[in-house]
Amino acid sequence: MARKTLAVLAAALLAATLAGCARDIPYETLKAKYASPASKFTTLSNGVTVHYRDQGRPDGPPVVLVHGFAANLDTWEPWVGRLGDTYRVVTLDLPAHGLTVTPPGYEMSTQGQVEVIDELTRQLGLPPFVLAGNSMGGGASWNYALAHPDRLRGLVLVASVGPRPRSEDSAPPREGPPAVFRIMGNPVGRAALRSLNPRPLAEPGLKKAYVDESLVTPALVDRYVDLALAPGRREMVLAGRRGPPSASADAVKGVSVPTLVMHGEKDAVVPVGVGQELGRLIPGARLIIYPDAGHVPMEQIPDRSAADVRAFIESLPAAKPAGK
Repeated sequence: MARKTLAVLAAALLAATLAGCARDIPYETLKAKYASPASKFTTLSNGVTVHYRDQGRPDGPPVVLVHGFAANLDTWEPWVGRLGDTYRVVTLDLPAHGLTVTPPGYEMSTQGQVEVIDELTRQLGLPPFVLAGNSMGGGASWNYALAHPDRLRGLVLVASVGPRPRSEDSAPPREGPPAVFRIMGNPVGRAALRSLNPRPLAEPGLKKAYVDESLVTPALVDRYVDLALAPGRREMVLAGRRGPPSASADAVKGVSVPTLVMHGEKDAVVPVGVGQELGRLIPGARLIIYPDAGHVPMEQIPDRSAADVRAFIESLPAAKPAGK
């Protein structure tokens, strides 16, 4: 197993080396390409300028969606289109992701993500809302639920990070996670990734996450690569991450808001056993496993996953009117 991991690491680094170094892309260039008419920006008290979109029905019950590692708010557009007729849907780029700009010296952390979610939603004047997070964003979301349960009506965890599964039945897929996470866990690989072009790693990593390779279009690969090249981003991300994080079972047990856990059975990034463990540990949580989905069911099976979220939200106690 160790030899196989080393071989993957060596091959990936060789490919990245052959592709050469890549320079940062200025934020203004990235905004011109990836901001949409719905894009808005606000600067928080910690100096982070957050890129967000506030879409859907303005007077509808609010739903806040938080993306995963290396992704951005565009990953939620399939749900925005399917839920926006009823709900006010807020999406945001976390620090070190998308078009969000961080001040010099900012350190990426789960606590920092919780603070950004909290300050942005308060700035927007949102009443108690449903919070959904994918992957790393799921970790930020359940940590937010622990810190601010009074702010939430419900919690949706989509292929979320969490405690390691207990049984061998929940072991990761045999092929393992995308090579980039294995490289990030190696000091030599981490040093190399600070300046090398991420493109050779992007397409194979995305194909593992999406399962359905037809969804991994050139435009999708371009977006992931371009946003990874925002000024100082590689340095910041690598300083804060060494691969998918885990969490303690005792912490997760403290989640007290109604929770829906959704996970693709073919997830090669966060094993399905992690979702099963979250469903077991969070009191009263509902668990849905999608047999043919991978790490991003909101993009791979948007109709079914959005319908499941809608059914979950409709089952929650009625929301209090804004300002009450």
